Amino acid sequence: MSAEFPYVRPRRLRRSPAMRRLVAETRLHPAELILPLFVREGVSEPVPVSSMPGVVQHTRDTLRKAAVEAAEAGLGGLMLFGVPEVQDAVGSEGTNPDGILQQAIRDVVSEVGDSLVIMSDLCLDEYTDHGHCGVLAADGSVDNDATLERYAEMARVQADAGVHLVGPSGMMDGQIGVIRRALDEAGHQDVGILAYTAKYASAFYGPFREAVGSSLKGDRKSYQQDPANARESLRELAQDIAEGADMVMVKPAMAYLDIVRQVADASPVPVSAYQVSGEYAMVEAAAANGWIDRERMIMETLTSIRRAGAEQILTYWALDAAAMLK
Repeated sequence: MSAEFPYVRPRRLRRSPAMRRLVAETRLHPAELILPLFVREGVSEPVPVSSMPGVVQHTRDTLRKAAVEAAEAGLGGLMLFGVPEVQDAVGSEGTNPDGILQQAIRDVVSEVGDSLVIMSDLCLDEYTDHGHCGVLAADGSVDNDATLERYAEMARVQADAGVHLVGPSGMMDGQIGVIRRALDEAGHQDVGILAYTAKYASAFYGPFREAVGSSLKGDRKSYQQDPANARESLRELAQDIAEGADMVMVKPAMAYLDIVRQVADASPVPVSAYQVSGEYAMVEAAAANGWIDRERMIMETLTSIRRAGAEQILTYWALDAAAMLK
């Protein structure tokens, strides 16, 4: 027994829903949630992603409707991913002004305007026939500097389409600085950059590869971060800030809450975290088997990410969570 007992009783502040609500240290709000959405070229109906129950590859028309629903729910933003019909060695559709992602950006911006922050994935993996995030060198490795040239062009066409924030996710050295210069030189000084600052070579991305039709063989360990390492995330943070990042991200979220906390403690700009496809799929699978309470699990995982220091959360449950928070 504590010498302070019975005078100190922490349970006094847990005794009712109203009391717990009053003293809650961490709160979620729909405006902090970002909904990732996939749009697929050449389909007339949404295509379900089998490994992510409830998630689909949208048509351009259903994407517009999803954007309106997100705006009405009070979400903070959307992160758009394009799934092209044609892939090639250099990801040509990623820089095609009329490519599926650029069309989707124009569609969504015209539909919801500034009521949502429209973000776009800036990476080549959806568009390359080898599935890597960059251009390959003769020896099969990813050529960092040749890839940066492609990223600069991707940034320009996405900005021309009207995007508010680009999200460079390829983990190429120097990508933020190159993209910032490309945007500024093209007259897009107002387009921001959400840097994927700490993106780990994670097993949690499996379902996402189905969602974007990835052709990847092998892995991305030579450019994404080693899950064993924490310190290098702060090095990446310092570099991205120096190069002009407006916001930064940690990906994945739940298995990397320590990284979220470290980045949040050090970052001078807003910090986001991406609750990725594998995290989503595991909860949905367990819920489908009746092993967990789905709604409680969704809210608990999101709260843990927010508690760790993320100010924005990319999550496939953004609409579900917004409804629960009402």
